[in-house]
Amino acid sequence: MFRRYAAMALLSGVLNALTIAPTVPVLLNVLRGDVTGALPWLAALILGALACWAFRRRVETAGIEVGVAVLEGVRLRLGNHVSRLPIGWFDAERTGRLSHALTHGVMEVAQLPAHVFTPVLSGLVVPPVLALVLQVLAPPLGLVAVVALPVMLLVFAVAARLGRDADRGYHAAAAQTGQRAVEFARTQSVLRAFSGEGASARFLHEAFAGQRQAALRLIRLSTASVMLNGWALQAVFAAMLIVAVGQLGPDLPPEQTLSLIVALVIAQRFIEPMAELAGYGEALRGARNQLEALDEIAQARPLPQADQPQQPRDASVTLEDVTFRYTENGPQVLNGVSLDVPEGSMTALVGASGSGKSTVARLIARFFDVSRGCVKIGGVDVRELSEEMLGAQISQIFQDTYLLQGTIADNIRMGRPDASEAEIAEAVRLSGVDEIAARLRDGLESATGEGGVRLSGGERQRITIARALLKDTPILLVDEATAALDAENQALVTDTLTRLRGQRTVIVIAHQLSTIRMADQIAVLENGRIVETGTPDALAQQGGPYARFLRLREAAQGWRIGATG
Repeated sequence: MFRRYAAMALLSGVLNALTIAPTVPVLLNVLRGDVTGALPWLAALILGALACWAFRRRVETAGIEVGVAVLEGVRLRLGNHVSRLPIGWFDAERTGRLSHALTHGVMEVAQLPAHVFTPVLSGLVVPPVLALVLQVLAPPLGLVAVVALPVMLLVFAVAARLGRDADRGYHAAAAQTGQRAVEFARTQSVLRAFSGEGASARFLHEAFAGQRQAALRLIRLSTASVMLNGWALQAVFAAMLIVAVGQLGPDLPPEQTLSLIVALVIAQRFIEPMAELAGYGEALRGARNQLEALDEIAQARPLPQADQPQQPRDASVTLEDVTFRYTENGPQVLNGVSLDVPEGSMTALVGASGSGKSTVARLIARFFDVSRGCVKIGGVDVRELSEEMLGAQISQIFQDTYLLQGTIADNIRMGRPDASEAEIAEAVRLSGVDEIAARLRDGLESATGEGGVRLSGGERQRITIARALLKDTPILLVDEATAALDAENQALVTDTLTRLRGQRTVIVIAHQLSTIRMADQIAVLENGRIVETGTPDALAQQGGPYARFLRLREAAQGWRIGATG
């Protein structure tokens, strides 16, 4: 569709140039006083103008169709593409850029065929044709025109480069502002609790200020770009006038004088499309930056999929000499980690923040691929499992919960949309969501609000647990699910994990002693290495890192707030 439109737009430019050509014999005949001789050329000029107008309408309609196709097709294709990207790709910065690109970026690109490319392509075609006409009418002016063409293209390129970096900076600042605005809206409770005297909006104000500075810089450079293009065009026309005046004189034959006058008229038509082309430079430059942003997203590669996926033999999990970096040149997060988790057992990962516990869980779920070594489920490398097969093996409960806008039941059904009412009811009971539903007027059909804002943190966590239970996979990953919960909800999560012992392979990241002590084995991580493994009782007696951790946790549990006076 785009190639057909582009060919039509180029043909429209050629037709415009050919339509301008009859202006020469019309003016020459009129200046000679031969009105009759001018009439056939005038008729050709009128017919050509009508043909140009009719064809231009078809071209613009085709451009709008391409623009609509871009709006629909690019968003759909990118949506399908990002749905296959690894979960680890979606950090806050990339998510902000993705949102900006799919809204503002796609719209700006769609404007190109709808409103920009047609005059631009015409501006590229008409001047070379008129330069040839000038060569015939007045060779000196034609020479200026021929020399001016590459010079003007160079000036346009310099002017475009002048504001390109500023344009990138502005769109990056706009994406950052959008991210901060969403953050400001979602975290009002925290901001109001800990930020007094209007400081809750400080980060948002800083983002707005950054966007304002980026916009001012873009305006300054864009103005300089427009002025450079305008001066260059005026310089070309001034050079043509100087050459034409230099040709005039008493010795110049009348016929050549007439040709020179007509050549100046054509020279004006030579400048006009280039001026229009320069006027669209800002739109082209901005769209180019948006195309680069969209292309960057499109170039992000999904994790490679196995050509012949294998079936895991059981629900065991094994890490063999796993080394991992989040970025190619970044610090080594895991170094030679090996761990065996038998089917149906419960393993607790223990360690200080930054020791690599969450990274281990992410690699098991294949948010990323290991840098070296392998992660196996049921004896099969996770890289040899299909996405569907891996998803059918693992459920996850995270510390940070997020619910989609809808009802409680909608969010639970995400675990398994085809689950029966009885299965949903059992998951609701085991997770304690039935207590939440009993307090709400609409029960399970109560709205959660965007991100689950209408529910407390503990209530959101119970719903995510119900979702994981409903999915009913043989492996459950629990990442510090009780860290931000009150005692009642902590006890409920612990009780749920107790029921799952022996029924599923559970890998839990936790700091609560009640959770850790029920584990079949504990793996202690320090600086990306496993330094101890064993049962809770055995490690407690060894006097190593786990024993020190245990003493600190027991001491913390004994803390009391004393009253004085």
